Amino acid sequence: MATVQDTVLEYIRREVVPDRRIDPDTSLISVGFVNSLEMVAVKTYLEKQYRIRIPDEMATREAFDSAESITRLLSKLGVR
Repeated sequence: MATVQDTVLEYIRREVVPDRRIDPDTSLISVGFVNSLEMVAVKTYLEKQYRIRIPDEMATREAFDSAESITRLLSKLGVR
């Protein structure tokens, strides 16, 4: 069974940066792999995938900068 981090990584690799090698700790926003529109797409996907709402105040650049940080954010919202 895929972990939350596996699901996040797979989506990012497939839909956001298919031409890059992405690891759990790869910086996505700070190095320019992901822009603000792509960040919104990731947020929307996660909300649908896990049937949650990510509050805007939690959807920060830092929270979405890596699959690892996204997984921590989802954990805070009860996603396991």
